[in-house]
Amino acid sequence: MTPYQIVLGQVDDRAAAALMLDGRLHDLLIDAPGDRPRIGAIYRAVCDRPIKGQGGMFLRLGDGLTGWHRNAKGLQPGQELLVQVTGHAERGKAIPVTDRILFKSRYCIVTPGAAGINVARSLKDEEERDRLLEIAHDVLPEDRGSMGVILRTAAEGQAEEDLEADLSDTWEMASQVMSDTGTGAEHLLDGPDAHRLSWRDWPDAPVSETWDEVLDQIEALRTAEVKSGPATFYIEPTRAMVAVDVNTPEGGSAGGFKANLALARELPRQLRLRGLGGQIVLDLAPMPKKDRRGFEAALRTALRDDPIETSLIGWTPLGHFEMTRRRERIPTEELL
Repeated sequence: MTPYQIVLGQVDDRAAAALMLDGRLHDLLIDAPGDRPRIGAIYRAVCDRPIKGQGGMFLRLGDGLTGWHRNAKGLQPGQELLVQVTGHAERGKAIPVTDRILFKSRYCIVTPGAAGINVARSLKDEEERDRLLEIAHDVLPEDRGSMGVILRTAAEGQAEEDLEADLSDTWEMASQVMSDTGTGAEHLLDGPDAHRLSWRDWPDAPVSETWDEVLDQIEALRTAEVKSGPATFYIEPTRAMVAVDVNTPEGGSAGGFKANLALARELPRQLRLRGLGGQIVLDLAPMPKKDRRGFEAALRTALRDDPIETSLIGWTPLGHFEMTRRRERIPTEELL
């Protein structure tokens, strides 16, 4: 029996989804207001102006929106191209986009510009890999041009008819978008909402629509204080960074190390649920320098299954620990 449960609901008429693990909030998705594009949205963009020294280009996306392409080598002002939204931007800032477009569904990813049919490396069973490849070759057209497909790990063991439908629908959608012949800046395809994302990316689990069951746990995300084992820590976002302060009632270096380990185990979950990213600075409880390696190992282990790219930078002269996290979500406090 799966320990997961998915709860679907709404926040101010916007789609929302909560992933529960043994009754505890594990992940949270809430749609942004309607004037902010979802990650995965596709636009026909028009190059506007390059930024010298940075290698990037501002793009016109239509609907009054501006995009930022960080790798604009070879692009010229006035040139049109298809781009996909890769993250959220603060109000008044350009939306990050890429021209490496992917069409992602539950069981497959269609990859324009990367031909071939492949299976996710994490799927090791050779017999199952062969089964999935055979299904894909039967469903997809022989002339696939420059588009390819990656069969995701979630495809393992799934019924043939479900895989065929997912492959066929995703391929057709990708073909229609990539054959676009229009001109000018225009929104071509919306990104998935919270309900579809929960189906696409979360584990198979029973689905409930009793949103009231998770409201108390969501409300707890609005306070800076978090209690975890022997530690109490405070997560406080500022304009420049996210500051995390660790406190412990236990004295001595052993108590400090235990509190810091508790933080390491809980921090990825808290950052994910709160939608926080960017620069993160940890003001840890006092502990000997010899325990730093153990803390880093615990933090890396906790981040291993986290879906958001996070880099551990290291220690400052003041003994703080720094990390950076990709800004893939709008802060939950703002969405609430």
